[in-house]
Amino acid sequence: MTVGCAQAEAQDQTPKRAKENAGETGLGAMNTPRRSGRFYLNRRQTAVYCALDLGTNNCRLLIAEPDAGGFTVIDAFSRIVRLGEGVSQTRRISDSAMERTLEALAVCRGKIRSRKVTRMRLVATEACRMAENGPGFVTRIRHELGLNLEIISHKTEVRLATAGCASLVDPTARSVIIFDIGGGSTEIAWLRGKIGSVEQDPCRLIRAWDSLPAGVVPLAERYAGRMLEPTVFEEMVADVIQMLETFAHRARPAMSGRDVHLLGASGTVTTIGGIFLDLPRYNRTRVDGMWMSNDEVEKVIGEVAMMSFAERLAHRCIGPERAELVLAGCAILEAIRRTFPCERLRIADRGLREGILMSMMRKDNVWNAFRNNGQKNAPRSGAMKQKGRPAGSGRKRKTGNGRPRSETNRRNGAQPQPVLPDVAPAAAQ
Repeated sequence: MTVGCAQAEAQDQTPKRAKENAGETGLGAMNTPRRSGRFYLNRRQTAVYCALDLGTNNCRLLIAEPDAGGFTVIDAFSRIVRLGEGVSQTRRISDSAMERTLEALAVCRGKIRSRKVTRMRLVATEACRMAENGPGFVTRIRHELGLNLEIISHKTEVRLATAGCASLVDPTARSVIIFDIGGGSTEIAWLRGKIGSVEQDPCRLIRAWDSLPAGVVPLAERYAGRMLEPTVFEEMVADVIQMLETFAHRARPAMSGRDVHLLGASGTVTTIGGIFLDLPRYNRTRVDGMWMSNDEVEKVIGEVAMMSFAERLAHRCIGPERAELVLAGCAILEAIRRTFPCERLRIADRGLREGILMSMMRKDNVWNAFRNNGQKNAPRSGAMKQKGRPAGSGRKRKTGNGRPRSETNRRNGAQPQPVLPDVAPAAAQ
């Protein structure tokens, strides 16, 4: 349920792929990590940042320009490529999945070129981590498209997912359990403390984290996602609860306080939000940042679990792209809810891409540069909005940080990059 998905596919023509190296396309040089330091803005040059997330199920791109309170999205793209299809059984990415993915990445390359991106980070996650031929596929992408993808670790994925949606943490909460239900794995973290300004890295607040080998794709493949009896759904939930045991033990203090809530980022939770709102079609501006009570979430999960496969196919907030995967996602969500029973869940239609953008901009000190150039607005924690309506980017996007839009945060100085605690099982590191 990513904004702009249908529009992007309808309006973009996939360029023909040619075997080009990074030097010929010029993309390799732009993707080279730059030395950290002060970032300067001038009237002649506007920094354009790009984040690409090649996941187990989706290929997503976000292009943005920094502004005084966060960043402005100027282009976006999302396509379901099913890169991890069958990887949990074969440990290899299939030829058909590679072809689908290369076609989507060719569209992304065209957008990167047309938007004149000056700074980017392109990452691949669980499918490429798990598959024996994952590194080879990344090399093929570099040779054919000139895109230098980086297969990131579980720890880095947790950190980026946290950075992407932490701005939606309730400012009055003492603790929050953040989770991102992905195609190949589920990242989960316990944060304690105040998020602070946009210049402060929220990862400094992580007290425990884990990456579970429970993504919607392998879970659906294991339990045959099309038709599930209620008893089989409960088996899925029990399976994930067992995977959560180690993290639950480490994050137990989170539940000792009264001011704690869940914050979920994924297609599963945004689908739950869309169903609850009874939307005629998915609307990101209504779902991103919405709150649901424990009873409301339980009711929607129950409704989805009772749907037939045909009913899920026909549902306007599920459809054919998620009909086989949504039950597995609901089982993961239910396992998290039972492990961490909270009265409230906040839904985030944001995640890894936004975290990549925020991390790069924070490293470049862009918000200090805006203040030095006379911008008066104090940076907010992760403010994001849409500039115009570029082709393929979908509806106008403007979100805040969960606080009143007139509220501004203290102007705190940039913080050093935090080191996440090594608290996940060895298998996840």
